[in-house]
Amino acid sequence: MNGYALGGGCELAMACTFRLGTAAAKFGLPEVKLALVPGYGGTQRLPRLVGLAAALEMLMTGRTVAAEEALRIGLLHRIVEGDPLDAAVQYARAFSGHGLLALRLVRDAALRGADASLREGLAIEADLSTMSMRSEDGKEGARAFLEKRRPRFQDK
Repeated sequence: MNGYALGGGCELAMACTFRLGTAAAKFGLPEVKLALVPGYGGTQRLPRLVGLAAALEMLMTGRTVAAEEALRIGLLHRIVEGDPLDAAVQYARAFSGHGLLALRLVRDAALRGADASLREGLAIEADLSTMSMRSEDGKEGARAFLEKRRPRFQDK
């Protein structure tokens, strides 16, 4: 984000797995100022990201938060400098080279487990971990580790 992400723009940003912003980024859900309620996930995603107290304060005042505060409360993952698109591409490189199936399963385990008890979350994790170990990429990763070489994943 680079500039204002208000209302639907903030809700769209919160639906993303990772959120990067420049120092100029600002976030808010000002709908209450118009006697409206956010309608695209703002009241549900914001508390999950920043905690109930901070979310209620933002939602009920319509206050806009700057990038530094957004980073501090968990609305942003990172503040970037320079060209935001270049920074996003560089950030994404940290994920490249990993098997896409494993990335999807890790994200799925974390998201599904977030709304479950620890016991249920551990069961979800065990199931998805087993699935990854049985996958072609999981087998390739183990072989590559034993052979001391870079894995060649095929996203299977």
